[in-house]
Amino acid sequence: MFDAFTKVVAQADARGQFISASEIDALAAMVSDSNKRLDAVNRISSNASTIVASAARQLFAQQPSLIAPGGNAYTSRRMAACLRDMEIILRYVTYASFAGDASVLEDRCLNGLRETYLALGTPGASVAAGVNLMKESALAIVNDRAGISAGDCASLSSEIGTYFDRAAAAVA
Repeated sequence: MFDAFTKVVAQADARGQFISASEIDALAAMVSDSNKRLDAVNRISSNASTIVASAARQLFAQQPSLIAPGGNAYTSRRMAACLRDMEIILRYVTYASFAGDASVLEDRCLNGLRETYLALGTPGASVAAGVNLMKESALAIVNDRAGISAGDCASLSSEIGTYFDRAAAAVA
């Protein structure tokens, strides 16, 4: 996993060129927005159990067959595994949000996840729906203006949303 700075340096080095003015400007913009990024990651991390529990509750209300006898989340053991997986995905979304780079999410969480779920008979569409519910909840928390660094968070919210979208697409 590369942070944004290492990634820019590695790309410039691979091209055999100096870091361009536009790359420096993009990094400067990231630094200027760093407090908002840290606030957003802190908010998601601090509310992770609420985000996961709320998403799971909504998912099971929308798809009651998951918790019915024979469903993929039926029995407390399977339910715990479902909640654990949702929490892991959320944790890697926060890592990607913190770094400003999806590679850690892709490499350490999503790579091979669809195949694992297929092998286990876990419905990928249901997992994707759960990820989308976490996205809604997390972005509502991030976009709450109370106690967060001043400034427009639309770009950061959009970026965070893309990490959730990647996760949902990877399992669907």
